[in-house]
Amino acid sequence: MAKRKKSEVYTRTGDAGETALFGGQRVAKDSLRVEAYGSVDELNSTIGVAVSFMRRGAVAVALEGIQNELFNVGAELASESGKRASAGHMFTDEAVKIAGLELLIDEYDAKLPQLRTFILPSGSRAGVLLHLSRTVCRRAERSVVSLSREEKVNPHVLTYLNRLSDLLFVLARYVNKAARKPETPWKKG
Repeated sequence: MAKRKKSEVYTRTGDAGETALFGGQRVAKDSLRVEAYGSVDELNSTIGVAVSFMRRGAVAVALEGIQNELFNVGAELASESGKRASAGHMFTDEAVKIAGLELLIDEYDAKLPQLRTFILPSGSRAGVLLHLSRTVCRRAERSVVSLSREEKVNPHVLTYLNRLSDLLFVLARYVNKAARKPETPWKKG
């Protein structure tokens, strides 16, 4: 019987609760750095789920571009700090990318009625999932803030995540409007 080739998916190097950063440094899987890039990875996945419920169009294309950029953000967060950190600088042209998010916010917010009250996360599947992505984005942002208190972090990553959460809120509203799903206002108890 032929010997089965071992998959490259599992390495067994993390079985004791550690993982390797880009650069080779071993850290605990519950370290602030791993929490930060793990939250960004989760955000990327939730956006992917939202896109799977959308028609192919400008919003889906924009979100897929953002997903690609989140890989760059995650890769940078997964890189060692210190001397080797510059080699892990994956999130580049930050000002341009942040300005791009602001342009999208302005574009889609202009197509929406002004909010007069808080709204509940509701509506179409894609809309609700974008609301979920917004909350995951806020968690990722909090994780990066915690990391930045302990280690050097590119400050533009925080700005990008902050702007992205605003965009996800606007896109959730836009997608729901396009699907003719009314917004559910918050009713104070």
